[in-house]
Amino acid sequence: MTATTRQIALLRGINVGRNRRVGMAELRSVLGGLGYGDVRTHLQSGNVLLTSDVSGKALEQRLEQELTARLGLELKVLVRSRAELAKVIARDPLGDVADNPSRYVVTFLARKLEPKAVRELAALAVPPEQFAAAGRELYTWHPDGIRNSELAGVLAGRRLGVTATARNWNTVKKLLELADA
Repeated sequence: MTATTRQIALLRGINVGRNRRVGMAELRSVLGGLGYGDVRTHLQSGNVLLTSDVSGKALEQRLEQELTARLGLELKVLVRSRAELAKVIARDPLGDVADNPSRYVVTFLARKLEPKAVRELAALAVPPEQFAAAGRELYTWHPDGIRNSELAGVLAGRRLGVTATARNWNTVKKLLELADA
């Protein structure tokens, strides 16, 4: 018997525009039908918890192919195991200043950025914003919100040169809680 692991799949860019709508019930049904276990979603922004005997990049590629074929949308997916997500939370490099979890954001990356790219992003953080990079995650604190933040705009766009998707601290913590449920 193959061991299955609890995985968190973060779908990029769904339910943010009229043409990229995916119902969470439909998403759960599709993934369950594909053989993934204990499929759960959180919110309407593409947060999926599932069990699978495949993990990491292989699961990302499989989910992208399967969901694109079944839903008719080209999707990018980032996956973190339950253990990886726990490390993201334990790391919490800005927790001593980020006092509003809805404005504390973790951007998950498909791969670690080059040091030069990290320095360029850090330079975009206009005080009181703060920025920290750790592995395949970028942590940003936006005490005045993200609406007028150049840093948030770059992180949300395609200029990074790597697939990325962001979740606020409330969502990140809730995903770990759900992974443990």
